[in-house]
Amino acid sequence: MKRIAAYLAFALACEFCLAAAHADPIDVTDPEGGYYSLHVTSLKEARFKWTIRQQYDFSCGSAAVATLLTYQYDYPVSEQQAFVQMFQHGDQNKIRREGFSLLDIRSFLMSLGFEADGYEVPLEKLNQTSTPAIVLIVDHGYHHFVVVKGVRNGRVLIGDPATGTRALSQESFEEKWQDHVVFVIHNRHEKARFNDPRDWHVAPDAPLYTGIPREGLFNVVVPKLGPGEF
Repeated sequence: MKRIAAYLAFALACEFCLAAAHADPIDVTDPEGGYYSLHVTSLKEARFKWTIRQQYDFSCGSAAVATLLTYQYDYPVSEQQAFVQMFQHGDQNKIRREGFSLLDIRSFLMSLGFEADGYEVPLEKLNQTSTPAIVLIVDHGYHHFVVVKGVRNGRVLIGDPATGTRALSQESFEEKWQDHVVFVIHNRHEKARFNDPRDWHVAPDAPLYTGIPREGLFNVVVPKLGPGEF
């Protein structure tokens, strides 16, 4: 596959890590004349703050394992490092045809001292043990590796190398997760981050109980003017 060969050559020549983008500050003046400078991050940028973006359509496996190590185990690894090592030590002909497998990911993790295996277990097991995992989902007909970062309130938080950190309803996730296999690291559990607030920050629960009654906004959007006020 020419694209894999080109990517491998590029990665060997120039390793780089993607840094989170910082938007320019926005200057705001309040009605009292106060002046503020606000730093704003777009939702698109925020989604990739704790998930590593895949650089090519065939590199979700290397981006997923890099995300798992870097953000769920505080062990920084770039997508390029993972890609190069897994390709060099894997069945290259098979990788060219089918992409990376969980066996490739397992071999890479073991080379770094991480013990990892795949298990067929219900999603609740990850929640009970607070263990992040790599899973294979079928999304729009394509097989795709993502990282399960958390489960709560009927929602599953995933680190998707293609779209960033996002939450799915558990029902929607279960439909995409067809083999029900989780690939987890079972040593260094003290380092594991699961249901981390920083990950959920980009996909908060809807605060339905804090809704403002319609009449509560009346004096804000349609203020009553007093005598002599315009």
